[in-house]
Amino acid sequence: MKYDIIVIGSGPGGYIAAVRASQLGKKVAIIEKYATLGGTCLNVGCIPSKALLDSSHHFYDAVHHFEEHGISVENPKFDFQKMVDRKAKVVETTTGGIKYLMDKNNIDVYEGLGSFEDATHVKISKTDGSSEIIEGTNIIIATGSKPSTLPFITLDKERVITSTEALKLKEVPKHLIVIGGGVIGLELGSVYKRLGAAVSVLEYAPTITPTMDKDVSKELTKVLKKQGIKFHVNHCVTSVVRKGEEITITATNKKGEEVTFTSDYCLVSVGRSPYTNGLALEKAGVKVTESGQIDVNDHLQTNVSNIYAIGDVVRGAMLAHKAEEEGVVVAEYLAGEKPHIDYNLIPGIIYTWPEVAAVGKTEQELKDAKIEYKSGKFSMRALGRSRASGDTDGFVKVLADKNTDEVLGVHMVGARVADLIMEMAVAMEFRASAEDIARICHGHPTYSEAVKEAAKAAWDGKPLNA
Repeated sequence: MKYDIIVIGSGPGGYIAAVRASQLGKKVAIIEKYATLGGTCLNVGCIPSKALLDSSHHFYDAVHHFEEHGISVENPKFDFQKMVDRKAKVVETTTGGIKYLMDKNNIDVYEGLGSFEDATHVKISKTDGSSEIIEGTNIIIATGSKPSTLPFITLDKERVITSTEALKLKEVPKHLIVIGGGVIGLELGSVYKRLGAAVSVLEYAPTITPTMDKDVSKELTKVLKKQGIKFHVNHCVTSVVRKGEEITITATNKKGEEVTFTSDYCLVSVGRSPYTNGLALEKAGVKVTESGQIDVNDHLQTNVSNIYAIGDVVRGAMLAHKAEEEGVVVAEYLAGEKPHIDYNLIPGIIYTWPEVAAVGKTEQELKDAKIEYKSGKFSMRALGRSRASGDTDGFVKVLADKNTDEVLGVHMVGARVADLIMEMAVAMEFRASAEDIARICHGHPTYSEAVKEAAKAAWDGKPLNA
């Protein structure tokens, strides 16, 4: 079989690239080595983690907040297996939706491991031992990433685990130690803390979420501590040893002292690595960087002119929505269109509660670039909507150019900020000023009023409700 475009990998980047290419009249095939479509995001990442986050959040509210709303629930209990089963159903429905999209768009789906025979031929090795080869004028690599680990850690995937195993535990840990204070560790740590586990986070850097704005890290630390999560920053983990059901983690603290922690589960959450295993890139002549990423140009084209790569296997943030945009960009570029993507305006989100969201530059990045800026900040506690719901933690911070008033960065902690951030992403796409945002009428009472107030604080230093 010969195709205009072959996509290897069916995660958010891959399946979206396939759909868009088909919409533009291309004959498309997609190759997926697993039995279900959707990649890490839909199967063992974004979707199942949000399902467990929502279930655990409902339980946490029942225990801690229902009473203040006048709702009496005597001794709330949870059925962990039902939560896991619900998660599995959500995943099944979502991945089934991808199969529907493939059928709807006449995309041929091949199940098996895709590997290059040369620059235009891909071999599909199937689980029954058979194989076949298909030909593509252009090929898009969208094979995603896998959890990283540390060289001295043995992942037994039972008690020393990655995010993949953390989504399908048979029990709630008594004490979960999370190595890494980034997005994935904080989200999964939140799930199990809400369900009664003791949770400790060991982070090498001086703050959690070290790549985010410092105010965000500080606020998130405060609210998660209030929920009972313990943080040990400036801790360099040196060993993880399991004996039976007990795990001993050794680390060096800021003072250079050796400290130990014990737990029954240890989640290793130290980032993710590009996944290119089995692709046989050398047969196609595709170059890989020292960090294992596939090297691409501004059009996401590799050094082999008809082969492209998107998502977690290339440079940039490892985010599902970033992969989706890149999939669209490549599909449209191959159809002769002139797409674009602004990497500065890809939002970053953490689905703890309160949520965290950011777009554009942090204060530190503006300082490093020697850009003069002004800052406006507004507390969620000052909003009527926040007080009505009881979600008063957090803030919105707007950073604007000191001379032109153009919005350069926005950082939020609070209820539903994962959705609120998109208002500012759109505004920044159109080069809006802080005054522009401040003068737009926002519905009352809503969480979005915090955006308007923070923008006004950045523009003239005079928010109306603070």
